[in-house]
Amino acid sequence: MFRLTALAGLLLLPSAALAGGTVVLDHVAAKRPAPIVVSSGAIGPDGHIAARNTAYGQNLSLPVSWPAIAGTKAWAVALEDPDAPGPTPFVHWLVWNIPAGVTRLSEGGLPNGVVQGRNDHDSAAYWGPHPPNGVHRYHLEVFALDTPLTLRAGADRDALAAALRGHVIAKGEILGLVAAPKG
Repeated sequence: MFRLTALAGLLLLPSAALAGGTVVLDHVAAKRPAPIVVSSGAIGPDGHIAARNTAYGQNLSLPVSWPAIAGTKAWAVALEDPDAPGPTPFVHWLVWNIPAGVTRLSEGGLPNGVVQGRNDHDSAAYWGPHPPNGVHRYHLEVFALDTPLTLRAGADRDALAAALRGHVIAKGEILGLVAAPKG
């Protein structure tokens, strides 16, 4: 149930091209074709995200880890739901300027100095999965960057995608699922 994605090349589509149900990772090309292998202890063997990491539960940010990538100067992470109603995926979390030596984010915590962007719940923080109905897919995306980003706190998905232009060394994702409670 997990999907790793990588695209080779150097093209990042303009932010206007992000319309539609695709996540940022699908629009950003990496300089290296090998994907980052992303893992999360909150995503079970069946692919479902732990309830504590959803807005139905304790709304704790997902723990996530990845291997070190040579040449990385900073990391960025995004969590998006392309199954949400609307023309673009619902943004649950945007984080960037994670220090180069960091290869994991703890559940519910972030290292000093990282910057968070605005989610679609209108806050610059983590907003856990909360599908209104059915089962939704959540893409937890990781980007290795050749430089820290000069992007203000609270910036949105399109601004992050534009700032990533030409700076993604490698990328990867893990896919998690959340089902809306019945009744």
